[in-house]
Amino acid sequence: MQEDKKIVCPQCSAVNRLVADRPASEARCGKCGRAMFDAHPADADAASFDKQMSRSDIPVLVDVWAPWCGPCRMMAPAFAEAAGVLEPEVRLIKLNSENEPQLASRLGIRGIPTMLLYKGGREVGRVSGAMSARQIVDWTRGQLASA
Repeated sequence: MQEDKKIVCPQCSAVNRLVADRPASEARCGKCGRAMFDAHPADADAASFDKQMSRSDIPVLVDVWAPWCGPCRMMAPAFAEAAGVLEPEVRLIKLNSENEPQLASRLGIRGIPTMLLYKGGREVGRVSGAMSARQIVDWTRGQLASA
């Protein structure tokens, strides 16, 4: 029997309960009314990142990037495509390291693009360098299987 899960709205950061016997792909935020999953990665600032880590029951895949980074811009469409495959089992968010340098430092980011995978608020995987959508999906599923 599946359990209900807490998920954080990518738009307003409200914590919502995802009822186990309803399709997650149809879930809407109880506060803002927007779709909880729209097959697109959400932009995150430090506050929304921390809320995703502390309150979400589903794994969170973070793309740490910067607008001036060529490989980051090349990987952006692949990360978006991966969201269409991985959601609603995994929340995908993008963290602009130029806008959030203190958070990037706290996370130990040395190069970008870097992807971080969290489960239960704890980092379970990290990889640097641009990847294709298939590589992102395969890497994420592989890390979750061994976590």
